[in-house]
This record gives sequence, structure tokens and C-alpha cells, in this order.
Amino acid sequence: MTDAKLRPATDIIRQAKHLVAFTGAGISAESGIPTFRGENGLWNQYDPRILELSYFRQHAEEIWPLLKDLFYNVISGAEPNPAHYTLAEWEKQGLLKSIITQNIDNLHQRAGNRHVIEYHGNTRDAVCLSCGEKTALTEEILAGNPPVCPVCGGILKPDFVFFGEPIPAEAAAKALEESAVADVYLIIGTSGVIYPASLLPYEAKKAGAKIMEINPEPSEYTGKITDIFLQGKAGEILPVLQQNL
Repeated sequence: MTDAKLRPATDIIRQAKHLVAFTGAGISAESGIPTFRGENGLWNQYDPRILELSYFRQHAEEIWPLLKDLFYNVISGAEPNPAHYTLAEWEKQGLLKSIITQNIDNLHQRAGNRHVIEYHGNTRDAVCLSCGEKTALTEEILAGNPPVCPVCGGILKPDFVFFGEPIPAEAAAKALEESAVADVYLIIGTSGVIYPASLLPYEAKKAGAKIMEINPEPSEYTGKITDIFLQGKAGEILPVLQQNL
């Protein structure tokens, strides 16, 4: 990464009044959590139907072991990486106001961030398909196949967004609000193809934000709305920006 790009990027971050980060699977891939798409993506190994709500309702007993293998076992063994820790430090310094994440792995919170909008939900909780009660997924509850609601005995579904489900209303509203008030919008590790999350950076741009992007490869945003593109891994670039600050 050349100084010609790092210097203006550092200046923009330093002068930001309301810096918002928008993160995708790429930032967690550096912690060993596989992405869904791409050459080694999960959808090359698993049928995407397992995350269709209607299919899950009919085949929960068959799907839960796959979900445990896909998400819970992998996520439980993953640790935040330098990119996560840099964002947490920026929040601590008062520089970063919020993170809008498409990820469900809790790594931002484990790194120390508190102002995290989980656009697609999380793996910490589950919701009962019968009574709607939300339950923390303890090891004891996860041991069931399928895990069942401690209130009514109904089947639990992970509290993240499946295909066919809407974005949680509170997260959608907060994400839109933060995108509209940001003066600097930092896109990290996302291709920009997952709707409706993909629309948020455009809302930030429309409201006048400077768009900075960190991605290993150009995304849907790069040639359209990105003002500064820093090509590479977030775990390498963000700590350098922190040093320059």
C-alpha cells in the first residue's frame, strides 16, 4: 500500500465527525470463518436450501446438525483479528461511531465494539417457531437435535436472517439512520451483492459521505461510489491506518 493512498485515507479518517464502518464476510474470513460465495465459499459445499425458512420448517432435524457444523463449531473456534481490534480501538477513541455488520459471528463485540448493528442477526440467540420466544443458545440447548424452546417445547431457529425472512426492523432502521448521518463510510470486506444490505452504502453516498473501501478485490462499489479504494486485507491495512493516525 503506497503512501499516496494511505495519506489521504488517514486524513479523511482523522477529520471524520461521524465515521461508520460497514463490514461483510471478508473481515471475518481473516479469522478463519469461510465466506458463502467465491471459490472456497460454503455454497460450493452445501445446498443453499438449508437456509431457506420454508425448507427449514420441514427439515429442522436434518438441518440443525449442518448449522452446528457450519456456524456454531466454526465460530466458537474463531478469534477476532487485527481488523476487528482496530475498529474496537477507534470506537474507544471516539473516532468510530458505529458498525453495521452483515456478519453473524459476534467477533466485533468480542474485540470490544459496543455500537454494533447486526443487520442479519446473530448466532447467540434462537427464536421459537411456535411461540416466538427468543432464547440464548447455551451449550445445553444446542445439544438437542433439534434444539427446542425452553418455554413451549417448539423447534428453535437461529436468530439470523434466513432466505425468505425480512431484515429485523430495528436493525434495518438503525442501519439506515447511521448511513444517512455518516460523513465517512468505511466499507470493509463485502462484495456489495447481498440485497438489501448492499443498498446502504449508496444511501450514505447520497447523503454526502466520503466512501472509503478496503477489499482484496474490487467490489460492486469500487467503480461506482468509492472515493478511496485500499486494495488488500483489512487485517493488514487497518492497523497501518491506525499507526498513521
